[in-house]
Amino acid sequence: MGFIDLSGSLGRHFGSIGVALNEISTRLSISDAEKLIISGPAAQRAEKCLSLLSKALRVPDKLNVIIESAIPEHVGLGSGTQMSLAIGAALNEYYGLGLSVREIAAVTDRGLRSGIGIGVFEQGGLVVDGGRGDKTITPPVLSHMNVPDNWRFILVFDQRGQGLHGQQEIQAFKELPPFPQSEAARLCYLLLMQGLPAVAENDITKFGDVISQLQRSVGEHFSSAQGGVFTSPEVAAAMQWLEQQGAVAIGQTSWGPTGFCAIDGPQLAESIVNQAKREFAHFDRLSFVVASARNSGGDVFVV
Repeated sequence: MGFIDLSGSLGRHFGSIGVALNEISTRLSISDAEKLIISGPAAQRAEKCLSLLSKALRVPDKLNVIIESAIPEHVGLGSGTQMSLAIGAALNEYYGLGLSVREIAAVTDRGLRSGIGIGVFEQGGLVVDGGRGDKTITPPVLSHMNVPDNWRFILVFDQRGQGLHGQQEIQAFKELPPFPQSEAARLCYLLLMQGLPAVAENDITKFGDVISQLQRSVGEHFSSAQGGVFTSPEVAAAMQWLEQQGAVAIGQTSWGPTGFCAIDGPQLAESIVNQAKREFAHFDRLSFVVASARNSGGDVFVV
């Protein structure tokens, strides 16, 4: 849902807020095999993760890996982190390594900027991480809260493209102008004294206002690199319409192109999405998903 301090004016870079979702997930299983076999979506990425982890953890990679579902890649939903942690957690359980989620994350160099993916895999819910300092291995979780059960999040996908990632993302961060210290201070204050209390008191309107302000600030900062506050003009149009229907917490996740917003109540969220599908039927690459918050971390089962 956004970064807090992109310039690290007080010595810690980034810091971010995010929420775990139920409906968009990575699920996989591993079992013994005579050689490495990987099947299912995102198999190529899974193979890279498994190769890195098996070497780093010094365990055999003769396994049958079945990927049941995978988060779409490079659309701002933390697909790489969740794939790495899912495979790492599976290997950890399979070989009895006794590693923590953060130890697995450190092996795969996850959390180099946002710590949300690690935090939600550990605990789920809403997470605020403290960014990176000189001695940071993985960004620490500063706040973890359960998201009210009645809240729903609408995701707007643009299947035409992907957000910046890899070397392009690294270069974009280098070329961005300094983020004002005064603005970082304002966002921190808003988050601490309005956003988080609103979650505790089930006030989606106040929470949404804080997220929208944070998103506008960070989106305008990123606009030179991504072509505007939103990467996708079609997503931008849909988000404007959703706000007019009463949605709050309007924003883009990471570099996009995925947009998000929040609605109080599952029935209302479904109704608005059905309207949106009709309203934007002419945008044939646009899709809408209603998601609920997941207030628990990643699950590992032994069969």
